[in-house]
Amino acid sequence: MKKNRKFWLTLIVFSLTGQIAWVVENMYFNVFIYKMFHASASDIAAMVTASAIAATVTTVLIGALSDRLGKRKLFMCLGYIAWGISILSFALIRLDLISALFGSAVNAASVGITLVIIMDCVMTFFGSSANDAAFNAWLTDSTDETNRGAAEGINSMMPLISILVVFGGFLGFNLDLPESWTAIYAIIGGIVLLIGVLGFFLVEEAPIRHPDKLGYFATILYGFRPDVVRKNGTLYLSMLAYMIFSTAIQIYMPYLIIYYEKTLGMADYVLIMAPAIILAAVVTFFFGRLTDRHGFRRIVLPALSMLALGFLMLYLIPAKIPAEGLAMRIPVFIGSLLMMSGYLSGMAVFGTQLRNYTPEHMAGRFQGLRILSQVLIPGIIGPAIGAAVLAGAEEIVNSDGTTSFLPNANIFLAALVVLGIVMLALIGYLLATKKRKKQPGSV
Repeated sequence: MKKNRKFWLTLIVFSLTGQIAWVVENMYFNVFIYKMFHASASDIAAMVTASAIAATVTTVLIGALSDRLGKRKLFMCLGYIAWGISILSFALIRLDLISALFGSAVNAASVGITLVIIMDCVMTFFGSSANDAAFNAWLTDSTDETNRGAAEGINSMMPLISILVVFGGFLGFNLDLPESWTAIYAIIGGIVLLIGVLGFFLVEEAPIRHPDKLGYFATILYGFRPDVVRKNGTLYLSMLAYMIFSTAIQIYMPYLIIYYEKTLGMADYVLIMAPAIILAAVVTFFFGRLTDRHGFRRIVLPALSMLALGFLMLYLIPAKIPAEGLAMRIPVFIGSLLMMSGYLSGMAVFGTQLRNYTPEHMAGRFQGLRILSQVLIPGIIGPAIGAAVLAGAEEIVNSDGTTSFLPNANIFLAALVVLGIVMLALIGYLLATKKRKKQPGSV
């Protein structure tokens, strides 16, 4: 299935814009309520948990609904418009405006935190409807085994590219000032809204030729039925492997920036991260193309091996790097490049595998399961493993007398162990099925 330029443009625009919005939510909402409303760690944890649950439930419900209606474009475009409006609404959550209504600064801060958590769930509902459910189902429906690797390679590049865009874009803002947040929400919300409008002209409806005749609730529960699991064994085994892979990522990812800046003493970590991310994105694109050409069997282990080597290098790096230690920064760069390249390439290879084995015209109802295995479960288990590994970590005293922990290289060792479980399982499975007749992209 040869795709035209309009398809690739739509993929890039919708994927990048969606990931920029998710970066703002995942990496900056906690900064927002911390700086503007003095939120505690429990407040931030409650927001993250509520958002993860909202994303999973929304994707299950809306993915099934898009299957029932046989529409992806409408959910994508209207969803991005509503998503943009919900982001714009955060510009109104300001201490001065709340104080004018409630009078007390303490109450205003408490109300502000509550409003942010509620609106985060509202924003997640629209974002997951538009991106996690509709866009990802559209991408599955619009591609086949000949081009899914290339499409998934581009899609998998966007999370880290969006980090670069957001980091670069936010450099000019003082995040201690309310007006900076007002401007940020206005810019991001306006962009997302605009892309939703442009989508009516850009998006070509996915070819869902036979909308399912099941009832809505039967459609929601379809992917959890034992007979469906038995019939699509490769899909569910791939989803399980993807879940363990994502869990390994979540062991170290929440602590990565702190590790670079505080533990290694690299205040200029962006100079390491930026080129590594750019090169990793290029590597991921080519891995996506290789997956189309050679299939999952031949590509998955090289991608995971690259990630494992990156973990090993980062684990072996000394705990402190002198400010003038250029030679010490080289192994950090190489380890980061291997880690990010393996991470993104692994996402592309697993993502392609899941799309190849998703039953035709049923992509929507399986998106909730994808979020469950890729986001919710790894997002709970991975950070818990990381926290357990860092239970006895070194502490430092801050200028105000409080203490903070320093994440150590054991997070990479723990991630390597979990990744090793995936690799050993895949080696065993690939050897056991070696004589099976191969299909395009099959395991």
